[in-house]
Amino acid sequence: MEITVGEGVLGPLLLARSAIDRSAVLRDDVEWIGRAWADGTTKVVVIDDGRALVRRSGDGIGLVLLSPDEAPEGERYLLGVGADGVAYFAVAASPGNAGWNGAAPARIVAPLEAGALPEGEAVPTGLRQVGALLGDLDAGLLVHAVALEAWHSTHEFCPRCGGRTEVRAGGHMRVCPDDGSQHFPRVDPAVIMLVHDDEDRCLLARGPQWPEGRMSVLAGFVEPGESLEQAVIREVAEEVGVRVTAPRYLGSQPWPFPRSLMLGFFARATSTELVPDAEEIAEARWFTRAELADALRSGEVALPPVVSIARRLIETWYGGDLHGDW
Repeated sequence: MEITVGEGVLGPLLLARSAIDRSAVLRDDVEWIGRAWADGTTKVVVIDDGRALVRRSGDGIGLVLLSPDEAPEGERYLLGVGADGVAYFAVAASPGNAGWNGAAPARIVAPLEAGALPEGEAVPTGLRQVGALLGDLDAGLLVHAVALEAWHSTHEFCPRCGGRTEVRAGGHMRVCPDDGSQHFPRVDPAVIMLVHDDEDRCLLARGPQWPEGRMSVLAGFVEPGESLEQAVIREVAEEVGVRVTAPRYLGSQPWPFPRSLMLGFFARATSTELVPDAEEIAEARWFTRAELADALRSGEVALPPVVSIARRLIETWYGGDLHGDW
């Protein structure tokens, strides 16, 4: 069966949203950045180990955004400028140092619904937990801030001479003062693909580290000198022994855990015998739509959360929303 995918079917890719200009031309303007930081209308998100403070108001959840005067000390990253001229920064520091009284609430580590948060209380949590609940502005700010913090936390020293590097370009570059080398945030491209066959089944698999029933599509990193299409074909063959053809690109979204860019594909299988690589795959199964729906209803299978491109690929193949998250 030929799968027809119209424009926007994969959307919304919830971590690929944004509502501000990243303003790259301003990153080297030290005077402008200084003025922006001194402006009381500037907004700051405090980021700590991939988490930021969020607060529920009614049915919605939003980032807790501070003024520069309220923000704690820490590395500053320029995130961009809104259409209204408001500048947005991230500061890498503990939310517990951001001016709230009392102990910080326990960190949320599982995906949640808006009603699960107490009204008005600031709670530190991450993209996996609230990315699907944030609006376009806040989702874009948090993805950008998480990605930059993750890179800076592992690139404090020059890979050429070992000297301590300095933050430049509004947090989008580090410079070694000893040898003058420049270093930029790293992004690792990864293909993620829904494999389907001529019997209109899709292929789902489970990693060895996952509990029983937790299944997803296949994925893997692009190797040096390899095209995206070549990576799709190679990864499927390596992981489950299936040959595929005609990889079809559908969309992408950042996955800053710590620095991936997920590039989504459909690919048609020309063989169906499954030979899983035991180091990568604990279980792999073909599903018809009816079989997948039944497995989700019974609790036998759980799917990736809606914030992931994996879930969008599965629901695009299925033709509608599915229920039963990890």
